[in-house]
Amino acid sequence: MPDYDALLDDGIKAFIRETARHYPPDAASLDIAGQRAVYDRMAAAFRAPRPSGVRVEDRPIGGVPARLYESGQGGGAVLYLHGGGFVVGGLESHDDVCAEICAGTGLRVVSADYRLAPEHPHPAAYEDALAAARAAFAAFGAPLILAGDSAGAALAASVAHALRGSDVRVAGQVLIYPGLGGDADRGSYIEHAAAPMLTRADVLFYGRIRFAGAPPERDPTAAALHDEDFSGLPPTLIFGAECDPLADDGREYRDRILAAGGKAEWRLDRGLVHGWLRARHMSPIAGAAFARIVAGIGRLAAG
Repeated sequence: MPDYDALLDDGIKAFIRETARHYPPDAASLDIAGQRAVYDRMAAAFRAPRPSGVRVEDRPIGGVPARLYESGQGGGAVLYLHGGGFVVGGLESHDDVCAEICAGTGLRVVSADYRLAPEHPHPAAYEDALAAARAAFAAFGAPLILAGDSAGAALAASVAHALRGSDVRVAGQVLIYPGLGGDADRGSYIEHAAAPMLTRADVLFYGRIRFAGAPPERDPTAAALHDEDFSGLPPTLIFGAECDPLADDGREYRDRILAAGGKAEWRLDRGLVHGWLRARHMSPIAGAAFARIVAGIGRLAAG
């Protein structure tokens, strides 16, 4: 097992301790309502004030509850899909992240409150994400950037695959520590099976809830790595965390896009853990990684 005490700096260690105060390691043993309650408390504890000048409006997009963030007058949008294992999270849990992306890029951000499992198993979340992407492009035009973290990144990638060749032109996708359906019996899934913040057992547990049983096979709407065709995808930026069982998914996805002639970059940020977005104001390395994400979104929007 990796020596996480040596791999992680003081800021990330403090973040892990603070997270555990609000979201205990055994939270997965709680019922769904209990998991959502502790997750919401944890998200609220880390929530930063919105930057000044960001205007916010709650309204549906494509029939999906959503929150719009605006700080400029430009067209287009970033569709942001939140993490949370397809079970927890929502508009409030990632409000500050979306507001800071809006302020940092000047782009409109649309945060979609997709349906959660187990009440709404797959493909409900995917269908909501796809509907929101189509509606965002219809309402705001180009550029459309698909972005998300963890489960939200998985949804963003599946939507990007679905929209190839359609009238909805995706300018790029930004995937933050994504879970894309890689082999859970090798690589980072085994090396970091007991990583802080997310374990291999957690990944499998939330997968069973999302799919109401065994995950479907060879279904790119469920996991982008299950597709057989990686051509025609938009330019892709992937940000992985070193101490995360999902780390290899991003590298494998990049490699498949490149092999198909596409454009993709994968960065593995050393000393970071799954869920580090909430540490961006307490860890210099997390703050620097978030700045790279914001810059990457701006770069894709600019073509």
